[in-house]
Amino acid sequence: MSTIKIEILGAGCKKCQQLEVNVKEAVANLNLTAEVLHVTDPIEIAKRGVMSTPAMTINGRVVSKGQVINAKQIQPLLKG
Repeated sequence: MSTIKIEILGAGCKKCQQLEVNVKEAVANLNLTAEVLHVTDPIEIAKRGVMSTPAMTINGRVVSKGQVINAKQIQPLLKG
């Protein structure tokens, strides 16, 4: 199984940090191998078409913008 690349896009505020915690929980619940990165550069975030943070990408695809989704909401996104 290949490693999933997950990026948290945001300035590093509490909401961004909580989203990262939720992502790691979802990854652990599914027993997946994932690389979780935090992108804080506003130019890099804008290049991905994101204007509202926190946001999350999975393997380069934006799957969430402007909200902190919980681990249960993240798990189906990781499956497929």
